[in-house]
Amino acid sequence: MEIEIGRAKRARRAYAFDDIAVVPSRRTRNPEDVSTSWSIDAFGFEIPVLGAPMDSVMSPQTAIMLGRLGGLGVLDLEGLWTRYDDPEPLLAEIASLPAEIATRRMQEIYAAPIKPELVRDRLAEIREGGVTVAGALTPQRTQELYETVVAAGVDLFVIRGTTVSAEHVSSDAAPLNLKKFIYDLDVPVIVGGASTYTAALHLMRTGAAGVLVGFGGGAASTTRATLGVHAPLATAVADVAGARRDYLDESGGRYVHVIADGGVGTSGDIVKALAMGADAVMLGVALARAIDAPGRGFHWGPEAHHPKLPRGRRVEVGQVAPLEEILYGPAPVADGTANLIGALRKSMATTGYSDLKEFQRVEVVVAPYSAH
Repeated sequence: MEIEIGRAKRARRAYAFDDIAVVPSRRTRNPEDVSTSWSIDAFGFEIPVLGAPMDSVMSPQTAIMLGRLGGLGVLDLEGLWTRYDDPEPLLAEIASLPAEIATRRMQEIYAAPIKPELVRDRLAEIREGGVTVAGALTPQRTQELYETVVAAGVDLFVIRGTTVSAEHVSSDAAPLNLKKFIYDLDVPVIVGGASTYTAALHLMRTGAAGVLVGFGGGAASTTRATLGVHAPLATAVADVAGARRDYLDESGGRYVHVIADGGVGTSGDIVKALAMGADAVMLGVALARAIDAPGRGFHWGPEAHHPKLPRGRRVEVGQVAPLEEILYGPAPVADGTANLIGALRKSMATTGYSDLKEFQRVEVVVAPYSAH
């Protein structure tokens, strides 16, 4: 449905997670009978949760913790852990900075060069923890560092930017040829963000194993204010799920996983992302609230320290509970910020679905309201 904004411009109505709700069906189940497992390529996980590659969320240690709790931690290979031998004092400093100087100081801290040997060491540390190893680079750094990453031994490689296209055009440098890159690589690649049907379809055609859906929707992002660009996530996930369905037919049966990334801050958001067709969610702020998260009650993304045009900020999110309780409870609060998986199980059971693929078919309604 298109809406006329003015005589020269029409727009399609798009929906955020707050605009929709899932609807109970004629059947209910016990939460214990519900499966939240999912797999991508040869790797299986007990819960559909990826830890976002952000310094306030994932350190090598929290990546190991999340892996042992059934999820997948993705380390930011352009973050403090690959720039400094001991980033803990800097993480503590960032958490203590007055708001008015936080952006400028973070730009200084992140100006230190990335050390390839630290990329290798941090990934080795995660591998020694006995969990699936995943690291993320931006498209700009992928060409430069991917050989180091692959040699260090990653199980899954993530190319993550604010937006990633299969057809980046540059007048001053040869852009990353995603299709050739993914074809030449011998590990599965998750790539994004994408927020439209067409962009996602092109990314799927590059051979990506998964597509991240999102653009500037996270709690620490100011992309909408600085660039005027925003993609309401409920519509974006449903559009990309539609691309997955059509690509499945086009490719003769190749399934590409859809991962909601950004704007998934509560258990209700996780439920709605999966209901709209996502296979899994990449969590930033939801995990940054953990007492054992590296951000110490604060949260920021890579956009917050961009040297020329920051499009994010350091935000205080508080500390709710240890990571295990954030995921599995018991919840000390009633606002959807803890026992995320317990809430997902309860929602799936209440609506009568036994696994995540089935739950993607749940009925939803448009029911906008301002409260969470």
